[in-house]
Amino acid sequence: MEIKKYTTEFAGKPLSVEFTPLAEQANGSVIVRYGGTVVLANATMGRPREGGSFFPLTVDFEEKYYAAGKILGSRFVRREARPSEEAILVSRIIDRTIRPLFDQRIRNDVQVIVTALSVDGENDPDVPAVLAASIALATSDIPWNGPICGVRVVKKDDAYIINPSYAEREGVLLETIFCGKGGKVNMIETEAHEASERDMIAALELGLKEIEKLNTFQASVVGEIGKVKIVLDLPEISPELRALFDEHIATHLDKSMYEPDKTVWVANINALKKEWFTLVETNLPETPKSLSDEIFEDAVSDIVHKHVLEAEPGAERRPDGRGAKQIRKLFATARFLERTHGSGVFFRGQTHILSVATLGAPGDVLLIEGMSVREKRHFMHHYNFPPYSVGETGPMRGPGRREIGHGALAEKALRAMIPPKEEFPYTIRLVSETLSSNGSSSMGSVCGSSVALMDAGVPIKRHIAGISMGLMMESDTKYRILTDIQGPEDHHGDMDFKAAGTREGLTAIQMDVKVEGVTVQMLAEALEQAKDARFQILSVLESVIAEPRKELSPYAPRIITMKIDPLKIREVIGPGGKVINEIIEKTGAQIDIEQDGTIFITGTDEASAKNAVAIIDEITHEYEVGEKFEGVVTRLFNFGAMVEFAPNQEGLVHVSELAPWRVEQVTDVVDIGDKVPVQIISIDEQGRVNLSIKEVATIEPKPHAAHKERSPRAGGGEGGGHSGGHRREGGHAGGHHGRR
Repeated sequence: MEIKKYTTEFAGKPLSVEFTPLAEQANGSVIVRYGGTVVLANATMGRPREGGSFFPLTVDFEEKYYAAGKILGSRFVRREARPSEEAILVSRIIDRTIRPLFDQRIRNDVQVIVTALSVDGENDPDVPAVLAASIALATSDIPWNGPICGVRVVKKDDAYIINPSYAEREGVLLETIFCGKGGKVNMIETEAHEASERDMIAALELGLKEIEKLNTFQASVVGEIGKVKIVLDLPEISPELRALFDEHIATHLDKSMYEPDKTVWVANINALKKEWFTLVETNLPETPKSLSDEIFEDAVSDIVHKHVLEAEPGAERRPDGRGAKQIRKLFATARFLERTHGSGVFFRGQTHILSVATLGAPGDVLLIEGMSVREKRHFMHHYNFPPYSVGETGPMRGPGRREIGHGALAEKALRAMIPPKEEFPYTIRLVSETLSSNGSSSMGSVCGSSVALMDAGVPIKRHIAGISMGLMMESDTKYRILTDIQGPEDHHGDMDFKAAGTREGLTAIQMDVKVEGVTVQMLAEALEQAKDARFQILSVLESVIAEPRKELSPYAPRIITMKIDPLKIREVIGPGGKVINEIIEKTGAQIDIEQDGTIFITGTDEASAKNAVAIIDEITHEYEVGEKFEGVVTRLFNFGAMVEFAPNQEGLVHVSELAPWRVEQVTDVVDIGDKVPVQIISIDEQGRVNLSIKEVATIEPKPHAAHKERSPRAGGGEGGGHSGGHRREGGHAGGHHGRR
């Protein structure tokens, strides 16, 4: 097998790209190795779709369990099934990076599949996956304006690290992965713990230097082995079609677009577009519908850009009449739903979000077992976007890639404020329902969720808010940043830049563009403008609920945390889980035990949790000489009686300790099932407990023993020796007393 291999250094680590005939029928194929992490990318182009109205690009990142040396999956289906959330998020990163570099008029199906072949537990496969997709496309015959690549930068202990290992990513202030070319950025994913805008810009500037080195390397490889690009027959707008549009539609378009109500705006545009399509069918029936749609959409985009870019600062004209920095009308409220554990409603214009918080037991954590991620997640955020939120109908088939991506973004934004499990042991699930959408529903979910968390009594330090920023751009020097973009500005604008954070700093950023990239200067301006908007939104949230509620909802479970000696865990669990299951059945509480002896007891109410605590306290209690109890006689011997004085805790009452007189037979004083008072008189080296009844009470003899003469015991002599002998005999039967 012939292999062409090219090597370079990326962020101080060796990187190689290999071209093999392994997938020779794909238009482009490459293997990228970065450390012990290996990914295979294949790019393929199919035939054009008849009557298509959009560029049909599909990107898939495939996780393979063998890459991590694991046999995972369901016990009954030991193979990869639907993509994990992590795989979907990597697919979206690649898609958002490569999509703007295609001619959007292409109607041929293009598919990029990146497969993780090996992961080394140190280098995340996402950055190599972006590079592999780029090289596969750039060296193929598929028309594409690459190459491009990405880099991960973290700030930790006042230092920046390029492409850190998994270990180096722990406890960082900021972690960002971004992609670009030519000194510009076209995709950003960031999670931070209240980082400053300066921290973010510094990370971008540092990472872009590494990106340019790798793009230069890619260009050299493409120059040597790249295929000649296919020239696609892309339909062109004819002069006749343009003249028809200008004469009949263009003059009406401006008036139809500028309407603050989305419903009216959509109706106006749809009516005008329908009129246009009818006009084309009548006058130019041979014209493909895709061209009719293209000229209409381009005209809308031109108008949106024109009224923003050509106006004086502060006099911009946006579709809903706002200025460039103006936020839509805001509204928020807490405790919208009484019986949920916490809820919040947030409005920004016609984007309306209902967020609901649910508190669960520690055992309700989300178990993630994937190729490169294996963890227990005690905080999660889920995002829903039903079709009625945009006035449409459609199938309800569970979350798609967009819903998963938006949910993950909001989760990142909120995670910095979620208290550690040690402080707040609840599992927290947030669900944001998009009830009406006109842009920036993901950032609305952040705001609604912040209210819901405080309403639920989750001790977050500060509110978190998010805002979506846009860009109208003609060149690197002629552009305008827009605050709080809505539908038409999102669809026809050049950038969607989402930024979330608190009053102290940023917690999440996501950006994608429709142009090839934006400069760091543009991003710096967007960050500062977003900060001003964020503070306005935070003021609204703070006016609704300024701090977490002191008391949890009466419908929320109650958790009590206790600590026991780890050596006593097995006593709480019991053989085959018998003891712990009995406690759960008796109290109705949920019990989660960790290896360090921490026990989380979750009750439907405080009483059930306290009942379980009391039982566990008894089981794990460190008994001392002199303690008194009421017990139940469980077994009888010639030399004494076994008494269960606490759950699963027995002790021996020697015959000499049954009564202050000489007892001939144990059954003269006690029988199995009798309740008797006892006191601990000794605990031997093996933890076996010896009890006394006579030290705390005098028990009357049984009726059948009443005729016997009571002989008082002396402190020594026969009584002492008799007691001692039976103690030894009791010791010989040590397996029968002590803990059961």
